[in-house]
Amino acid sequence: MPIILGVDPGSRITGYGIIRVEGRHTEYIDSGCIRVGEKPMAERLRVIFQSLVTLIAEFRPEEFAIEQVFMARNPDSALKLGQARGAAIVAAATSGLEVHEYSARQVKQAVVGSGGAEKAQVQHMVQVLLSLSRKPQEDAADALAIALCHAHMNQSLLRVAGQGGKARSGRMRQQ
Repeated sequence: MPIILGVDPGSRITGYGIIRVEGRHTEYIDSGCIRVGEKPMAERLRVIFQSLVTLIAEFRPEEFAIEQVFMARNPDSALKLGQARGAAIVAAATSGLEVHEYSARQVKQAVVGSGGAEKAQVQHMVQVLLSLSRKPQEDAADALAIALCHAHMNQSLLRVAGQGGKARSGRMRQQ
């Protein structure tokens, strides 16, 4: 019953979502947002890194999934997002977790059934799939969706392996 930490990186708000998967059953554990505001970039990255290290120590996930960087219109924004993503990846790596990456399209496809889904649709489906009493915050919902996407990918690989196919060992990296 792996615990999965999903992360939606951002230079001002980084969402996180933690779920436990047991067979086909998925249980919500925790979610939230790491808010760093307008601090200098080095301080934001330190807060993201330390916050994720603390979450990893508290919840002890066996799996870590993060959204891949996308090409933004603003190169400065893309750089800042990449740095925040790097801080999150280093937090996972220093904690001994493999890093699994998924595109926004893959996440939306896995959770909503459409790679072009809107954020409100992702929030709604996360609420439904995890039987939450209310919609999670947008960034937390995205992080939970990333964790759910990883769970779905793992289940798909297990089904293929169970049908005589061979699942790849080692790092599972989705492009």
